[in-house]
Amino acid sequence: MKRRFLILTLVALLLPAALSPAARAAGGEDGRRASPFADVAPGDWYYEDVMALYELGLASGQRTDRFAPEEEITVGEALALAARLRSLHMYGDSEIGPLAFPGELWYEPYVSFLQSLGSIGLEFEGAYTRPALRAEAAHILANALPQDLFAPINRELVVTGYANRNYITDVDDYTPYREDILLLYQWGILSGVDETGSFAPGDTILRGQMASMAARLINENLRIPLPWRLDAAYSRAGISMAELVTSDGSFYSAPSPEDAAAIDADVRYMLSRGERELFLQYEPGQLTPQTIDRLKEAFLLTARLYVEQGYNKLQCSYSVKTGFVTMAFSSSLYEEELIDFYREATMDYAVQVHDAMWADKLITADMSDYDKALTYFTWLCNHCRYDFASTDASMSHSGYRVFAEGAAVCDGYTAAYNLLLKLEGIACSTYSTDSHIWTVAELDGTVCHIDTTWGDQTDAVAYRFFAMSPEEAVARFP
Repeated sequence: MKRRFLILTLVALLLPAALSPAARAAGGEDGRRASPFADVAPGDWYYEDVMALYELGLASGQRTDRFAPEEEITVGEALALAARLRSLHMYGDSEIGPLAFPGELWYEPYVSFLQSLGSIGLEFEGAYTRPALRAEAAHILANALPQDLFAPINRELVVTGYANRNYITDVDDYTPYREDILLLYQWGILSGVDETGSFAPGDTILRGQMASMAARLINENLRIPLPWRLDAAYSRAGISMAELVTSDGSFYSAPSPEDAAAIDADVRYMLSRGERELFLQYEPGQLTPQTIDRLKEAFLLTARLYVEQGYNKLQCSYSVKTGFVTMAFSSSLYEEELIDFYREATMDYAVQVHDAMWADKLITADMSDYDKALTYFTWLCNHCRYDFASTDASMSHSGYRVFAEGAAVCDGYTAAYNLLLKLEGIACSTYSTDSHIWTVAELDGTVCHIDTTWGDQTDAVAYRFFAMSPEEAVARFP
């Protein structure tokens, strides 16, 4: 009730003056003021928003008769709007707050007013006259008013959909003002530019768009309950193995066998494109059988880092004369024509587990990486058994058999577990010895070793094998 009272009072403060008898006479039958801007007319998508701001003294045009809704708003103009909004909230007048701060340039009183309140710092120094980016606009508006005024009407949808990368996918950990952007989605200020809620944070923002966002800040009746389905927000249905591998597009055509970083980049480049062949080009006459053997070993060990992908076999053809090399990856567990079938089936099984965990709220968006990984560790140990009868060609070496039949050996356990972690966006790979393999994951910024195989060697789940330090893990298998 307190929040609703404050917001409605804010909107009502200037409406009586704006809708004076003279204003009503100049307006239409609905009592609204006639548009003072030649380029803002009834029927325009931004009309109501621009007029709402104008009537409250929050918006002015580029000229007395022109608002320019389709033109870019500058950083200074965006800050002036935010300052007027805060002044209206605090004093009932949109200019009193900034008037207390002198300045030679028109925008300086507004900037100083916001800085005095801690709404902004020095992040926009030297940028006041350039066009504002959408991410910057979100930062400005998210801090224009006290945040406890706003109800997070879309919180569960936004937190869940964003955590699973099904919505707002163009905003990530490296996006400036990410938290401010997500807050505006939660408050109903933003809905995105497409059906997946994309925000386009690096684009410039138009004056009409800024007006709409600001109008939703001051009027809760304009806020947008997101139409996203919660099951669509958490479901990973339709994701492919390729989408689980990140690559910045780097590819090295002639990596040294000792260059682990270049070989890893090449493998990630291949996997992220849904391919299983690499084509390398060395200097003619440079290759030797010994070099090829070292390259094969290095590439196969690197592929093992991505054990969930199912590739554990490598064929290599090359020409010393031309320096051309082909690396073809496959699996010793499946016939060539069945590799894609089993990869897709494994992914389908993993998605079913993932979605069921979310539907049952065993996994939630506000859980830490550690807690999510622990939940899947428990699930896997309780739903799988070690296959002591396994052979080298047994399907128990695959993640597929973990999900389909509940039996596996160490690389099957690890493949299934890594697949589940990656569906949660948790970065992970593997650590291998001559006789064993387990998971290495980054949980909330800490590198942890996790051995699901040894966690499942007794009737009770052995949690001492979860989140081990690198030293603890490696000491078991030196």
